Amino acid sequence: MATKDKLITHVLKEEPGSSRNKVTVVGVGMVGMATAMSVLLKDLCDELALVDVMEDKLKGEAMDLQHGSFFLKTHKIVADKDYSVTAGSRVVVVTAGARQQEGESRLNLVQRNVNIFKFIIPNIVKYSPNCILMVVSNPELSFSPHIVDILTYVAWKLSGFPHHRVIGSGTNLDTARFRHLMGEKLNLHPSSCHGWIIGEHGDSSVPVWSGVNVAGVSLQGLNPKMGAEGDSEDWKAVHKMVVDGAYEVIRLKGYTSWAIGMSVADLVASITKNMHKVHPVSTLVKGMYGVKEEVFLSVPCVLGNKGLSDIINMSLKPDEQQHLVKSAETLWAVQKELTL
Repeated sequence: MATKDKLITHVLKEEPGSSRNKVTVVGVGMVGMATAMSVLLKDLCDELALVDVMEDKLKGEAMDLQHGSFFLKTHKIVADKDYSVTAGSRVVVVTAGARQQEGESRLNLVQRNVNIFKFIIPNIVKYSPNCILMVVSNPELSFSPHIVDILTYVAWKLSGFPHHRVIGSGTNLDTARFRHLMGEKLNLHPSSCHGWIIGEHGDSSVPVWSGVNVAGVSLQGLNPKMGAEGDSEDWKAVHKMVVDGAYEVIRLKGYTSWAIGMSVADLVASITKNMHKVHPVSTLVKGMYGVKEEVFLSVPCVLGNKGLSDIINMSLKPDEQQHLVKSAETLWAVQKELTL
């Protein structure tokens, strides 16, 4: 008789039930592992699955996390290049993607990533047909636009899911950077600073200056020129720092990872805990704010256990709406050339 059988008497005759809060991360690069670590440390899943085509790195990363499971509340961490390991996931986070090659055009880079998604997305759908799909993939570029919003559109098309179950990480991190910089300027904690970055995750993102406030006090009410030319406090520079922030981190350390990992875990928490929290994430915005094309852009959205349940209708000023439409046109110019 085996030691295990001597030690343990089974009470439940059938096998224990499957995981109820399983999260899969596709891609074990810097962003994928920062996401996995953030999800684990926030106790957001009862099972974590990792998938990648790089078998040795995948196995090594999984072992490294498993060896630390004593310190976690998630005891089941699995990994395989075969997508069957992802079966039954509640949330699938896609971080995998191809980086830009030297001299490569934006369109060619996006198309290469589309081809990768043509393998990834059908496999996710096959094994987790009821999951919420979150697209984070955003290879570092030397140009704008970034491509996470376009790849969210691609994932939606390839998955056949209703659009409320396909979410791009969008400007959730841009907004966090914005609030951090507001806090630095005002000597306040970022959570006490309220402001939104919407539109494209990238250079054409839109700061909604008309909505910036602290404790309900409109900062534009105190400083009517906030965000405009001629503002003696140069708040416009705060948005420029948001846009340039990722480039600066990449210049200094070679890549971005921790902040995006924490940002994604924040989104996963709102879904798995059914929080009905508002986040600026990428969703289908055709027909909103004058956007005429089928593009995904970030607007404030309510996230819960069904995915994206509601969109908050912002009262944008004409120039803010104009910038959002321009953001959509920037993405559509690339998107319309893709072969899906």
